[in-house]
Amino acid sequence: MRLGILTGGGDVPGLNVAIKSVYEAAKARGWTRADGSGDVTGILRGWKGTVQMGGARAGEADPWLQPLDDRFVRTIDRTGGTVLWSSRTRPDRMKPNDLPERLASRTLPASPGRPDLVDATEAVIENLRTAKLDCLVAIGGDDTLGYGHTLSARGFPVVGIPKTMDNDVRGTDYAIGFSTCLDRAVDFINRQRTHLGSHEMVGVFRIFGRNAGFTSLGAAYAISDVRCQIPEHPFDLEALCRVVAGDYARNPRRYALVLCSEGAVWTGGSIEEYGDADAFGHRKKVNVAEALAAEITKRTGLPTRMQDITYDLRSGDPGTWDRIVAANFGALAVEMIAAGRADRMICIQNGVYGDAPLPDAALGARTVDVGLFYDPATFRPKRSTLAGKPVFF
Repeated sequence: MRLGILTGGGDVPGLNVAIKSVYEAAKARGWTRADGSGDVTGILRGWKGTVQMGGARAGEADPWLQPLDDRFVRTIDRTGGTVLWSSRTRPDRMKPNDLPERLASRTLPASPGRPDLVDATEAVIENLRTAKLDCLVAIGGDDTLGYGHTLSARGFPVVGIPKTMDNDVRGTDYAIGFSTCLDRAVDFINRQRTHLGSHEMVGVFRIFGRNAGFTSLGAAYAISDVRCQIPEHPFDLEALCRVVAGDYARNPRRYALVLCSEGAVWTGGSIEEYGDADAFGHRKKVNVAEALAAEITKRTGLPTRMQDITYDLRSGDPGTWDRIVAANFGALAVEMIAAGRADRMICIQNGVYGDAPLPDAALGARTVDVGLFYDPATFRPKRSTLAGKPVFF
């Protein structure tokens, strides 16, 4: 059995653990060779690599492929990021100028609804089969796995491993990176107490969460005095300002804490986007926390300090829980392939390891159930309805 592995989208701590786990599980089944000749192969730079690979001359190594062996994977699980690099390429929505020269001369079908873009999926399948790969393990979020769903529907076997700090992959309660993200957010915000208290300020923190508020809500479960805003429920700005002013007044150190998902918006407001859209249709969002900090100062007279903690959460080594889950996801992916079951995603549902359909990008991200887990009146998570609910909401 010859496996390919790729990582796509934003990096998170735990990716390298999953890569090594897939390799080790394949090795235990005798799917690797002692000389490391490429029975488990890393595809570099995510889906971009599947488009670009296959152009090496006879006798030359393909620069888009990284054969995995004991020496290569020995220490990778000790660090964050991804040794296979990443990209946000979507092969079924490619700009013609982004194609390699050998594909630019071919007539590829147009992307549905986008005559200016081309669909290189058939070329991707050709490349994977030319590399003699039997199955692909794709590690990514809803965008990366969404294209995995497309590729699998077009005939190439894919097993998905979910990763994203947003924890918004449909079909799983947990994705690699989420726990470390929360650990880093809690540590960062708690460290800021001394600074904010010294200068008598309201701290407004921006955290990841374009479509879902799991990171903001999760951190708020761990920090009892923070007020959080999530994308799933437009918040009452006047009410938030009153609550924050009250927190500030009751605190002997004269500070308060506000944690805002990047996709949160107040009632009647909107979040502007700017720049070109990526291959998955995402444009950058204007920093809503900056606008929120200005509004808090305007409406309460309190000084504010806005801090964007998004990319800090991606960096560094994985925490313990992400090491455990990533290693188990990798081993489970190989078990599924060995059982002849592809075109699925490894998952955790209701606290139990299992598998689910690869997420269909058309269905969108998984989102917070506001009625069960969030109290819009207090801007805090609910704790009164947790019995029988999953740990990672």
